[in-house]
Amino acid sequence: MSDLLTFELSNEQRECLLRGLRYVRSSIMLDPEDPTPELIENRQKQLRKLSDLTSLLSGKSVAQETTV
Repeated sequence: MSDLLTFELSNEQRECLLRGLRYVRSSIMLDPEDPTPELIENRQKQLRKLSDLTSLLSGKSVAQETTV
């Protein structure tokens, strides 16, 4: 089974999703916890995932990242 899901979005739907992702990004950035090394690493991983998804929705190429 493939992990990919393919569907079409209207421009309005895409813009709505991008606006929501900006809100999620702001929420991650404004989390009021003390910046421990673990928290910083977790936050960076979350922001990279959001950035990749935003790029994908914006029509920009995203390099696949392999995890071990």
